Amino acid sequence: MSGFAWGVTGHRVVAEIASNHLTPKARKAIAALLGPQSMALVANWPDFIKSDTTHKYDHTSKWHYLDFPANSTRVQFDEVIKSHATGDNLYAQTEALIKQLKDPAVSKEDKVFALTFLIHLVGDMHQPLHIGRDEDQGGNKIQVMWFDKQSNLHRVWDEQLIEFQQLSYTEYTRALDTANAAEIRKLQRGSIADWMFESNQLSNKVYALTHNNDKLSYRYNYWFIADLNSQLLKGGLRLAAILNQIYK
Repeated sequence: MSGFAWGVTGHRVVAEIASNHLTPKARKAIAALLGPQSMALVANWPDFIKSDTTHKYDHTSKWHYLDFPANSTRVQFDEVIKSHATGDNLYAQTEALIKQLKDPAVSKEDKVFALTFLIHLVGDMHQPLHIGRDEDQGGNKIQVMWFDKQSNLHRVWDEQLIEFQQLSYTEYTRALDTANAAEIRKLQRGSIADWMFESNQLSNKVYALTHNNDKLSYRYNYWFIADLNSQLLKGGLRLAAILNQIYK
């Protein structure tokens, strides 16, 4: 599978929501690593480096996704997770990055890299087509029209559905980040595997309602805007939960 996730705006929304929910201890630790840069402004670096001509980061391209059989049950899903507990994939690398950030022996430079990638990958795992199907490369092979523009299903979810909302990442964050304390606790429950399964289940709905050569426009936005917004909010709140746990 190829392609970016959530596009620039989506990743920044996830990171900005997360930054709103950090504990003072986590905020201080992250500032010590990132300096004056905000989480939102480093969130897209793992996509930008795909254009690096030195090929230094080529090994990270598979970190952004993990594909599953169509309509996987939780048992089937867990079997895939178990078989991908190590290696270059979204699940294994998210867990590995968390361990690196917790390890006092890891250098500051490596921790900056790990933090930047963690911010990005938690966003990726909430984009349902990054937990999609292998046979169509997470929707990349499903050709669609988006408002009379040639596109594919993956790109619609990465960028075009979000950009259609016509909001900056700060405006979008303010619009979404309104959950109360009880709702936040509920959304932050679960494991990384649980959250990925949730995205995978949403991908089934996306696949069921989108077909090759479909013409997508206002109705598609109406069908999926609540899911889109929910995934962005969950991504941000869960990223905050992970970082607060690392720096407790």
